[in-house]
Amino acid sequence: MNPALALWRRMEGVPFGKAIFSRIVCAKAPYFGSIRPRFEEFRPGFARVSMRKRRAVTNHIGTVHAIAMCNLAELAAGTMTEITIPPGMRWLPKGMRVEYLKKAQTDIEACAEIAEIAEGPGRDIPVTVEVRDRAGEVVCRAVITMWVSPRRKA
Repeated sequence: MNPALALWRRMEGVPFGKAIFSRIVCAKAPYFGSIRPRFEEFRPGFARVSMRKRRAVTNHIGTVHAIAMCNLAELAAGTMTEITIPPGMRWLPKGMRVEYLKKAQTDIEACAEIAEIAEGPGRDIPVTVEVRDRAGEVVCRAVITMWVSPRRKA
């Protein structure tokens, strides 16, 4: 089993487990710590990650900054891809297309979802992420292209 998924399964049911898991992920990839994400759901093919609206992630008009939403979308897509691909594969984000659909005036959550990824040659895998506000309105949609390829043999 993927180490990140194994850790999630150990942590999700214990008090403060989701918060601790989220901090561990941010220790591994420190840049994501700037948005203080919280993993809510995490399984192969799906991830839901939230973040609070706070001053550090707002723009000049008091809404969640566009790049903070991109960070949340990339975190959800990347971690979900990590636990979805076969063990003999690796991934790397290759590009991102983003649509800002509405001002994000509340806490937000990103949901990333993809179908099963089979072992095979290197290829682009598009991962769609929808970022929603507390009312469930989609405020941002991103399609993140992941380059998924076989791991190099040592």
